[in-house]
Amino acid sequence: MSETYTFAPAYELPRWPFVPPPELQAPGRTLRHPIVIVGAGPAGLTLACDLASRGVAAVLLDEDDTVGVRGASSRGICYAQKSLEIFARLGIYERVADKGITWSFGRTFSGEREVYSFNLKTDSVSKQPPFINLQQFYVEWFLVDRILALAHTDLRWKNKVVQVTPLADGVRVEVETPAGRYTIEADHLVDATGANSPIRTQLGIEAPASRSTDRWCISDVRFKKPLPVERWTWVDAPFNEGRGVWQHLMADGVWRIDYQMPEDCDAEHISRPEVAGARLREQLGPDVEFEFVWIGPYGYRDHLLDEFRHGRVLFIGDAAHVVSPFGARGGNTGIQDAANLAWKLALVTQGRAGDSLLDSYHAERRPAAAENLRVTSRSARFLAPRSNAEHTLRRAVVELAARFPFARALVNTGRMSVANDYPAAPHLPEGARTVQNVALAWQDGRPTSLVELLGEGGSDWLGLWFSPTRTQASVELPPALPLRLVAVGGDGGLPTLQPSETLARHLGDPAAGSLVLVRPDAYRAACLDAPDAAVIASHLRLAMPLL
Repeated sequence: MSETYTFAPAYELPRWPFVPPPELQAPGRTLRHPIVIVGAGPAGLTLACDLASRGVAAVLLDEDDTVGVRGASSRGICYAQKSLEIFARLGIYERVADKGITWSFGRTFSGEREVYSFNLKTDSVSKQPPFINLQQFYVEWFLVDRILALAHTDLRWKNKVVQVTPLADGVRVEVETPAGRYTIEADHLVDATGANSPIRTQLGIEAPASRSTDRWCISDVRFKKPLPVERWTWVDAPFNEGRGVWQHLMADGVWRIDYQMPEDCDAEHISRPEVAGARLREQLGPDVEFEFVWIGPYGYRDHLLDEFRHGRVLFIGDAAHVVSPFGARGGNTGIQDAANLAWKLALVTQGRAGDSLLDSYHAERRPAAAENLRVTSRSARFLAPRSNAEHTLRRAVVELAARFPFARALVNTGRMSVANDYPAAPHLPEGARTVQNVALAWQDGRPTSLVELLGEGGSDWLGLWFSPTRTQASVELPPALPLRLVAVGGDGGLPTLQPSETLARHLGDPAAGSLVLVRPDAYRAACLDAPDAAVIASHLRLAMPLL
């Protein structure tokens, strides 16, 4: 007798009303906006929220009236520490943490045997955990709520962009709505419409792509079998005909289980409840009760634009780059694109920096995307060997990893997302490295953190001066310089933090008198040895074309 499989009630996603935009009330008149963002996914919403947190207005256009997808699938689920630190600065982290599943521990299996385990918290000094699992639509939902609370963004639902025309000093955008068409202009347009960007197509911008033959089937499922809140990965699961499996817990007691499928599988067949149910029964055992929330197949592709900036049009998230899903480097990369671009757009829009500052967005984020593409491509080859030689190599690596620690670094089931370093460049001679959200305290004992210090500074850089002398701390900088100075220890007269061994070690143990420059996106840009006003101003002017 065949088993009947049930589906849990679908999520109820919020919907926001269509509001006729002011342009429809002034036919024949084209209004101009400093920033227009197209696409209310994680990257577009993060950018709008980041700009709003800096007091910068933007128009955000989306053709839908809700978040996520109509089927309420989980889509992206793993949010990395850098993204969580960004959410903390934007004011949604507590909601994400309260709703999501925090984890740092993972196990890797081959067959029935555990090959090795890892704890991502070991090297962390951040107030945020290494990862939180949460269905993507919740993150988008929280971002929308925060954007509405900040009240700087004109968020327009049911506004579909149908034509984009570059201008010498901006972009013209034609928009279709339930109440008719209108045209607006933007000083800068940001495309966050995703992998199948219609804007990219309209502008004739090629996105060299490759499509993998690797096939997977996602099952979002609830069951009553108690399992640890850990990331479990099978290189060759015995309950999946020797193919790969990932297992994660998400919010609402829903498990996300990804099953690797044969290359020539029928997508419709593998997604049928009776077929997916049989796989789950093999994994969970005959007596475990479960119900489906969502089932769906996917095959991935990748692409990478040659240029992330085309005049006044900038591409972020999947519109600029798509990588394999291994290691959660997709949505997290888009969120971090937005954080990189937001403070630069803010300074340009506020008239505090020249437009060429936006060139550094491409100079930094494209190498980051290229590195993620290299990392995920290697994971794909490990999980889906393409020859007998690759299969033999994988078997050897797994066998060695079970006995010898050195071999565990060679097991590649998805290198978990980390914040990318930025290469040295003319505007960034030392390159840049992310700074974690270290917990700190002011001299009087009041708690703070790096993210709080950056959030209080608007779009200014943060200068952390380690035990400055009175002479150093009394430096007179040009008033328009976007820099906020804070002392770490000492008695120099600046706002002063208590000395922190954790912070000092994390920043490379700066000597007394050294000034560490931290950008608004929490990247260390330089450590200046006992600098004077001219050296500080020169370094910031090299990094930014200041006005």
